[in-house]
Amino acid sequence: MKHLIQLIFFLFTLQVCLAQEEIDSIFNQYSSAKNINNAILKVYSKSKNLDISLHKNKTAGNLIDVEHQPFYTASITKMFTAVAICILKDENKLKFEDNIAQYLPDSIMNNLHVLGKKDYSKDLTIAHLLQHTSGLPDYFTDQTKDESPNIINQILMDTNKSWSAEEMIQFTKEKMTPHFVPGTGYHYTDTEYVILALIIENVSGITLDEFFTQHIFQPLKMNESYVNLKSSPIDNELPIAKFYASQYELSSLKSLSADWGGGGLVSTAHDLITFLKAFSNDEIIKKETRLAMQNWVYETKGMEYGFGIRKVSIDELTDTESDIQLIGHSGATASFLWYCPQLDTYICGTLNQLEASKSAMILVYNILKIIENK
Repeated sequence: MKHLIQLIFFLFTLQVCLAQEEIDSIFNQYSSAKNINNAILKVYSKSKNLDISLHKNKTAGNLIDVEHQPFYTASITKMFTAVAICILKDENKLKFEDNIAQYLPDSIMNNLHVLGKKDYSKDLTIAHLLQHTSGLPDYFTDQTKDESPNIINQILMDTNKSWSAEEMIQFTKEKMTPHFVPGTGYHYTDTEYVILALIIENVSGITLDEFFTQHIFQPLKMNESYVNLKSSPIDNELPIAKFYASQYELSSLKSLSADWGGGGLVSTAHDLITFLKAFSNDEIIKKETRLAMQNWVYETKGMEYGFGIRKVSIDELTDTESDIQLIGHSGATASFLWYCPQLDTYICGTLNQLEASKSAMILVYNILKIIENK
């Protein structure tokens, strides 16, 4: 019996080592692409005895402490903003079905959603904003009515400009047109998450970054996370990993202040997986609230969107037979934070390149295939 146990342990350890080698190889393949300057990956599964941390930096070499290297999370931030709203819900300070007008001043609400000469502003609910079903335009990437630059272009044109939330919302009112009547469609927009961040501030009486720190970072000991240009980490002196749009480095731009409640979080692989584990295990919000967030609507092939979280179904995404699903979020910088329930595996990282979002999703898929086959 003793020898049988030793053999089983040996075979299990061998499988883990082979999986690690294959994951290392596939990560090296993607992180060596021409437009990738630095990349970070962490794969963790307690049940499968996996704890892999990898980093590739073409200019500085491999970092020793990969888990604690801060990077720009981009739209992974939306999951944090949504959870902050959920915390306020659990404290009975708001409801998903509430009209947003009761939490915002007239300066924000006036003409916020005008379509076909009809004003739908007072019909907007918190749930609409969380799920991208408000119909509001996206100040970042949508076209303007007069063909002037949208804000993602203005970030690059005036790199020292500091954007306020009110300024970004006013921009959408003046320059853009809503897409549909609230609740009748889906359109991914950062405008909603700027408004949600303002609601968090108005209801709680503290700033968004202070709310994150008090209600998420400190309780979970996420000491390396902070909101870009707004706060500092509790305990981490490492500089942010540089990220790029093509060959242009963006990580030091002051104009990134335009990326706030929907994309301004800076964090580490260690902190992000800590967060997602706590979220999945109902340690941050109530189980009933987490399940309510999974009110999925169709986003695109293989992807559905809930309240600040995304679900990816691998079979639909890849046209293969697979029961694997992912719950979490991804970002425009090719950042990703996913939990796969079927494999009990967390996977987090970034390719730090705006042009590599698709590559990041393929990287995640290939890693999951390796784990599934072991």
